[in-house]
Amino acid sequence: MYHYLIKPLFDFLVALFLLLLLSPLLLILILLFYFYNEGSVFFFQQRPGYKSIPFIIIKFKTMRDVFDKNGNPLPDEMRLTKVGKIVRSTSIDELLQLINVLKGDMSLIGPRPLLMKYLKFYSPLQARRHEVKPGITGWAQVNGRNAISWEEKFRLDLEYVDNQSFWLDFRILWMTFLNVIRRRDVSANDHATMEEFRGS
Repeated sequence: MYHYLIKPLFDFLVALFLLLLLSPLLLILILLFYFYNEGSVFFFQQRPGYKSIPFIIIKFKTMRDVFDKNGNPLPDEMRLTKVGKIVRSTSIDELLQLINVLKGDMSLIGPRPLLMKYLKFYSPLQARRHEVKPGITGWAQVNGRNAISWEEKFRLDLEYVDNQSFWLDFRILWMTFLNVIRRRDVSANDHATMEEFRGS
């Protein structure tokens, strides 16, 4: 009952409440990104959701569109803007995903939605992370986020899939709040973001 009824209702009501509560902050951020990014405010990308069904995730655009001479994007740390770095360090760039929660694409809590191109690298066990909706925060995020290995991240995702409950979700929400306040585990060692997953 929790998985199919209580949690979806809780997700919708909390996401709606937070969007209304944070609307002044979101408006300020939209204006800030509009002027700082020369009109480019939002970042849209296709991600795999529940049962690997694709959906479009929405975030604030924290990186510039800068490419090398071959047309390939420069490393993340070179494209990350000053404003983007601040926004990422506080996880504010994730707030727009509350819209994805309202639409039913995501949950407040679950394995983070990764890139579509990673699907082909998953083992059958790792692919089980898609047995639940992806979340804005999750068990892996509050236990290391980008500072842990891919293997550990997947292990924690599967641990959540197999042990999902109201009390675990409550614990994750509380740990997420503490981690945001402390700005913990935003970067992976010397990288601005997590290194790409290429299989294990």
